Amino acid sequence: MELFTKLIGTLAVILVVAGLIGGSDIISKVMKTERKWPYAIVFGILGGLFGIYGNISGFELRGAIISVRDIGPMISGFTGGPLGGIIAGVIAGAHRLVLGGITAPACIVATCIIGLVCGFISLKWHDNLRKPYIAFVVGALMEAFHLGVVLIMVRPFETALDIVRQIAIPFILINAVGFTIMIAIITYTENKKALVEEKTRIRSELEVANVIQHSLLPVISEKYPGRREIDISAFMEAAKEVGGDFYDVFFVDPDSLALVIGDVSGKGVPAALFMANAKITLQNCIRDIPSLAEAVETANNALCTGNEANMFVTIWVGILDLKTGALRYVSAGHNPPVVVKDGSPSYINTKSGFVLAGMEDMIYKENIITLSDGDVIYLYTDGVTEANSKSKELYGDNRLIACFEKTGGMSAEQIVAAVRDSVDDFVKDNAQFDDMTMLCVRYLGQNGKAVAETVQ
Repeated sequence: MELFTKLIGTLAVILVVAGLIGGSDIISKVMKTERKWPYAIVFGILGGLFGIYGNISGFELRGAIISVRDIGPMISGFTGGPLGGIIAGVIAGAHRLVLGGITAPACIVATCIIGLVCGFISLKWHDNLRKPYIAFVVGALMEAFHLGVVLIMVRPFETALDIVRQIAIPFILINAVGFTIMIAIITYTENKKALVEEKTRIRSELEVANVIQHSLLPVISEKYPGRREIDISAFMEAAKEVGGDFYDVFFVDPDSLALVIGDVSGKGVPAALFMANAKITLQNCIRDIPSLAEAVETANNALCTGNEANMFVTIWVGILDLKTGALRYVSAGHNPPVVVKDGSPSYINTKSGFVLAGMEDMIYKENIITLSDGDVIYLYTDGVTEANSKSKELYGDNRLIACFEKTGGMSAEQIVAAVRDSVDDFVKDNAQFDDMTMLCVRYLGQNGKAVAETVQ
C-alpha cells in the first residue's frame, strides 16, 4: 500500500503537468514546422524531464529506485517516434545511472529500449495505440520487460528476484495506467485543437459566403435604380452568417421595375444555396415570360425539379409601372406587404398562393393595385413580425403597422431605419432568431423631384 501510494502521488503530479502543457499552446508555438524531427526532440526532452522527476520522487528499496520513470520515454515514443523515445530514455536513464544503486545499469538499458520500442510501435500502430486497452497492454508489457532486464542484469540474482517479487504488481499496474491516461490526455488535447481549427476554418468560410451572398443582392443607391419616379431602400440581416432571405430589384423593361422579396425555409448554408437558386430562377422567368402569374408558375416547377432537400420558399413579387403607378403582383405564401395610401397604412391582404418548390403545377393569381404620388409599399420577411422579446412575445403585425402612422415626411431609407429601430427596441438584447429582410418603395410619380422634396 505504501508503494501504491507513493507511485500514485508521483503519477498525479506528472499527469497534471502534462495536462497543463497539452492544454496550452506552448508546443504549437515552439514547433511551427512541417518537419518531424524537431517535434521528436522537444517531446523527447519533455519525456526525459518527466523521467527525471520520476527518479527524484521515487523511493529506494535494497539499492533499487522504484518510480514511474518509464512513462516519460513511453509517451515520448508515442508522440515523437523512435527518436523521441530514445532521447527521453537516454535522459531519464542517465539521470538514474547518476543516482547509483545495484539496478542503475539495468534501468538505463531498460528505459532506453522501452522508449525506442514504443516509438516503433507508434510509427506502425499509432491510431491503435490510442485505444485505452491497447495502451494499457503495451504499458504493462514494457514494465514487465523492464523487470525482466533487472532479473537478467542485477546480481546477486536472489536480490533481484526479491526486489521484483515485492514491486511487480504495483510497478506494472501504475506505470501502465499512467501511460494509458497520458495517451488519453494527448488524444483529447489533439482532438480539441483540431475542433477549434475546424471551427475557425468554417467560420472563415462562412464569412466569405456572407460576402458572396450579399454580392448577389442588388445595391440600392442613387445610381440604381436611378429613376426619379421612385425612392427605394432595402435591408437584410441573417440570423446566422448566411441565411435564406433575399430581395431583388431589376428592370423588366425601361419603365417596369420588378420588386421581389423571398424567405427560404430553414437557415444557414442550405438555405443560402437554395436562396441563390430561387433568386436567379425567378429573375429569369419574370424577364422571359410576360404574364407574371405564368412566370411564377414556371419558376415553381423549375424549383420543384431536383428538390431532394424538400426546401421551399415564400415570395412576393410585383412589377411596378413607373409611369402609371400600376403594381401587378403575385404572392406565394408570403407575408402581406404594408401599403401606405394617403398617409393611411394597411396590409395588402390578397389571397396568397402556395409556396414555391412545395408542389408542381400550382396555379397563381395575378393582382393589381395602383400607387399614387407619395404612396409607400413595404415588403418584409417574417423575421420582422416574429421577432421575439425576452418574454417570448412576438413583435406582431400591429406594432409593424404602427411604425407607418408617422411616415408621411420620411424617405424610404428613413422608413426602413424606423422599423429597424422599433424592432430593436422591442427585442432589446434578445438574440435574433430568424433572418430579417425589408424592401421599401415610395412611389414619386412623374413629378418625382417635387414629391421627393416634399417627403424629405
